[in-house]
Amino acid sequence: MNVHEEIEEVDDELFEHHRIVADAGQSLLRIDKFLMDRLPNATRSKLQNGIRDGFVKVNDNAIKPNYKVHPLDVITVVLPEPPRDTDVKPENIPLNIVFEDEHLLVVNKEAGMVVHPAYQNWSGTLVNALTFHFQNLPEMKGNEGRPGLVHRIDKDTSGLLVIAKTELAMTSLAKQFFDHSIERTYNAIVWGVPEPVEGTINVNVGRSLKDRRITVAFPEGDFGRTAITHYKLLTDLRYVSVLECKLETGRTHQIRAHMKYIGHTLFNDATYGGNEVLKGTVFSKYKQFVENCFKIIPRQALHAKTLGFVHPATQKFLQFDSELPLDFKEVIEKWEGYVKNH
Repeated sequence: MNVHEEIEEVDDELFEHHRIVADAGQSLLRIDKFLMDRLPNATRSKLQNGIRDGFVKVNDNAIKPNYKVHPLDVITVVLPEPPRDTDVKPENIPLNIVFEDEHLLVVNKEAGMVVHPAYQNWSGTLVNALTFHFQNLPEMKGNEGRPGLVHRIDKDTSGLLVIAKTELAMTSLAKQFFDHSIERTYNAIVWGVPEPVEGTINVNVGRSLKDRRITVAFPEGDFGRTAITHYKLLTDLRYVSVLECKLETGRTHQIRAHMKYIGHTLFNDATYGGNEVLKGTVFSKYKQFVENCFKIIPRQALHAKTLGFVHPATQKFLQFDSELPLDFKEVIEKWEGYVKNH
């Protein structure tokens, strides 16, 4: 079961976690079945996802999920972070709690906070804060060291996250994410104005085969995983626009990759080239205006605004909405002023 949301940026270096050499008498066997026998803690779906994302290599080459292992093949499993210690250090970091009961809580994460400890970010994360404020949070099998988490959002994306406090809540919420029944909408500021102003992007996404730090679209469907984003225009600001993006699936950097794919990269998204002037005039005053906006929102302009799910215990549908952060609102106001005066 893959219930992970988007993950924060990682270093381009990959770290070897497993190296397996097939026997000389190895019969031809699909790579996922082969690894199921050798890696007892890995589920088949998790292995297939890892193969599609390029984390499994044979003789140092990326492979497709239907690859058959040959005698003496060298299979390596590589990940963008070194093998980690699952012990989490509790840290007294304030949490912005929107809702809490005995089963779960909903937090509004500020931009700049990493969701869980990982390579280069072992402290100061949301999980460090959670383990300080709450004891005995459940952990999902295969996701040890990340208590309470059933999904994630990027380090520099702000907004709502649901945290499980009980095994019942974790199981129920994980299934809702897996079934794509969780309702999630994001607000994004993007370069340009999409045409049509409302639509659906149904294009596979996965980690780039050239740069592991980024997610790219695979329109042919030969790599990556199914990814569906519904968008609609909220505000036309001539050279940029404010969109509502509703996730049907929750892949790594899904909105960021889909928006770049349709030619409307997120405003100031440095990882995807949105920190350049992509639309507008050549005048130096305009360029200075954009640079000033970048300073106001020094991150990708993406906010997880609403979150809706069925409560694991009461079975009632809960929906939460959040205010746009100040940097987000201020940049929109700046652009509204620019359009009005020009």
